[in-house]
Amino acid sequence: MKYSLIMSGLLAASLLISCKAKNKEQEPSEKPPIAVDVVIAGSENISSILEVNGSVLSNEMVELRPEVSGRLIYLNLPDGATVKQGTVLARINDADLQAQLEQQKTQLELANKTLKRLSDLLKVNGVNQADYDAALSQVNTIQSNMKVLNAQIDKTVIKAPFSGEIGIRVVSLGAYVTPQTLIGSLYQTDKVKIDFTVPETFASIIEKGNKVKIQSNSFTESLDETITAIEPQINTVSRNIKVRAMLTKGIIHPGAFVKVVLDQNRKGIMVPTNAIIPDALSNQVVVVRHNKALFVNVETGLRNSNLVELTSGVNPGDSIIVSGMLFVRPNASVKVKKVVSLKEEIQ
Repeated sequence: MKYSLIMSGLLAASLLISCKAKNKEQEPSEKPPIAVDVVIAGSENISSILEVNGSVLSNEMVELRPEVSGRLIYLNLPDGATVKQGTVLARINDADLQAQLEQQKTQLELANKTLKRLSDLLKVNGVNQADYDAALSQVNTIQSNMKVLNAQIDKTVIKAPFSGEIGIRVVSLGAYVTPQTLIGSLYQTDKVKIDFTVPETFASIIEKGNKVKIQSNSFTESLDETITAIEPQINTVSRNIKVRAMLTKGIIHPGAFVKVVLDQNRKGIMVPTNAIIPDALSNQVVVVRHNKALFVNVETGLRNSNLVELTSGVNPGDSIIVSGMLFVRPNASVKVKKVVSLKEEIQ
């Protein structure tokens, strides 16, 4: 009986050891590193040429409209004439306002005499203070009324707000006009500006002071001009940026069509397009650091059929995976099989 118990114990121990050994053999070993090819991020020469359409605008342009209604009694709007700032271009009948102004002048003269007489009497206590204050108030009221009439008379005169060239006159002398009536236009033709739009992908390279080339049928050679202003907000519909350049030489009529050429040469990080992993919120690349795969969010700039610019997210010298990315997971062990160049990737 005792022998049977001993044999049973030995058999159970043997089976337990056998099961542990078998389970140990079935445990999976650590996965080997994934072999990948990488490209070293470096500062490359980037040359981008963008050609867009531009519109020529006067540096200053205004539609001439009267501020008050009335009949035109003076009109100095020769078609296409050049005028200086402050030149009187038109007058509206102001006879009633002039008559009211003369009436106020007469009343002011009488009120001043009354005020002087009361002032002399007040010095010898010949009149009370209230009578003098009433006379002074009358003088001030008349003077205020005269200022109002002078302001109304000024509105009947249309002057050139700046020096420029008059467009085509659309009214005649003696016409009755209102503030909605257009009588002509004034353009500053010695200075013009070029407005154009560029895609938002160029936002990082378009800066105030950059040079652009202006091409037009009005002159045979391209003109090198400077960007003077950039709209700070991107158009939410077209996703374009509005840019303005000033034309400092050459003669182009406002409203003309021109070509604007942006030729940018600069340094930037370029990677093959197949290194970019598109994501719902952002683009990503896989960077190898300490033999581990690290997924990094990046922002892209210019691109062509083979390469894309990375404007943020990576630094020069980073190793970016260009092949084997489908098998790589975050923080997975990787082994660099080959370091390739950009030329090898685009061939």
